Amino acid sequence: MKGIVLAGGKGSRLYPITVSTSKQLLPIYDKPLIYYPLSILLLARIKEILIISTPDDIDQYKKLLKDGSHLGITIEYAVQEKPRGLADAFIIGEKFIGKDNVCLILGDNVFYGQYLSGTLKEAANIQEGALIFGYPVKNPKEFGVVQFDEKYNVISIEEKPEKPKSEYAVPGIYFYDNDVVEIAKNVEPSARGEIEITAINNEYLKRGKLSCLPLGRGMAWIDTGSPEGLLQASNFVSTIQSMQGFYISAIEEIAWRKGFISDNQLYEIGYLLRQTEYGKYLMSLIEDKI
Repeated sequence: MKGIVLAGGKGSRLYPITVSTSKQLLPIYDKPLIYYPLSILLLARIKEILIISTPDDIDQYKKLLKDGSHLGITIEYAVQEKPRGLADAFIIGEKFIGKDNVCLILGDNVFYGQYLSGTLKEAANIQEGALIFGYPVKNPKEFGVVQFDEKYNVISIEEKPEKPKSEYAVPGIYFYDNDVVEIAKNVEPSARGEIEITAINNEYLKRGKLSCLPLGRGMAWIDTGSPEGLLQASNFVSTIQSMQGFYISAIEEIAWRKGFISDNQLYEIGYLLRQTEYGKYLMSLIEDKI
């Protein structure tokens, strides 16, 4: 399975702080926002990743993440010339995806939970159809809402419904088989001229191949598309890290724990950042081993 991080858009809800920079490069406490969705792909053991961003911002991501070799993965880059909807990622990434299945994650989503790694591993094993997640929220009217049966087969998906049929919102991470590329290429743009991810999901629903995996109380999902979301996410990460002593979404640590890089490679990365708490943390993980 391959992974795509969609890190485009104008970030207009965050103006003026995104006038001169990409939203996904803003800090969530001690890391760039893009580290958080990228960590999700690493936890799912996805090692081939495409980052899609705007013409103005793509070089900043290349500078930050390079080719991914320092993480034991490969990272490629592509440009979305103008906002054309989330599903446009599959058209832009057609060559990258090839004949593989694919996971799409939005660049402004933060996930956290004790069982997250196992949940993602299960999702990444999808062989056919599509898998989305459902997250219980108190204000489902503000989200895409999914209704599913006792076997987690999706019954309906509605975008910001006035009368939600469930309390489960659809967070920005999606797993698809390879059919998603052709489906995306045949989707009619919406009234606002975008290729909507809902249209993709509805096509899989029509085919009877859309399932939903609910995320329960032990999981946290924060949408950072607003100033309030940025603050909530930063406070959340700060609290967990200061109380428990381990870091959330340290991509180098995850790469090391998944066996993508060696002890020495992790230590070298930490040493380069030794003037920071982040670097000291990475070094501390294996100081007793080398």
